[in-house]
Amino acid sequence: MTTRARLGIIVYAPALVGKDGRTVDVIRGMENALPGLRLEWRLSAGGRPILLPQRDAWLVESIKDGEFPIVCNGNLSYPITVKGRERSGLVSPGSQPQFQVHADMPLDEPVIAAAAAVLEGMADGARAFWGHASPYSYGAEVSQQFRRSTHEPEFSPRGLPMLTLPEKLPSPEIPWFLAWLNYWSSAAAKAIRFPDPARDADLLTRARRTASGGWVVQLTEAPLDYDNPAHLDALKRAYERFPEIGGRVPPR
Repeated sequence: MTTRARLGIIVYAPALVGKDGRTVDVIRGMENALPGLRLEWRLSAGGRPILLPQRDAWLVESIKDGEFPIVCNGNLSYPITVKGRERSGLVSPGSQPQFQVHADMPLDEPVIAAAAAVLEGMADGARAFWGHASPYSYGAEVSQQFRRSTHEPEFSPRGLPMLTLPEKLPSPEIPWFLAWLNYWSSAAAKAIRFPDPARDADLLTRARRTASGGWVVQLTEAPLDYDNPAHLDALKRAYERFPEIGGRVPPR
């Protein structure tokens, strides 16, 4: 494996039901979005790629407990992986279990150019409520925004607003936080009142409508960098625009 910068993509969808075909739709959506991508390998216990001649059938049959195992591109020098996980209703909005799909890929020019389409393919394939794509550093930053007690300060160390923990959100359509690329289903967009042509003119220049009626909204031109003052200002403006995100105010 390499140590190059990585892009993480996660989408949050209704829990899988039996041998759910959405698993295949997610993988095909990714392959259609990134030229040359073929996710036709699984990983051995030792991490060695093993070709899957009947990938789609294997994927559906491999669903267990609402999850599917890692599928990859078979290239250890340029690894792209995807896996499906179930999130228990005990720690999910509205106490509803969720199907979460996690993808990991190099953060380079080809991936950056295709990232919005990859997020769209994954989210529409999973019938997701919402999703996001950001460089891997986002996790540590967002974790500092979650309010875990009533004694937390009003803002994070970066000056970003504190957010409600996901399990305390009333419904799965409410996005937990903002990222570089944001997927909002039509239900999520309605919950946060997007788009408003008068207020979202700038965001709409970096937004695309998906085939399912959702949106992919890009917050900054380059991948989000929390050390970049312009990027941090863009985040702050977006949080001010969408107070519903992170459960800071209830959806109307």
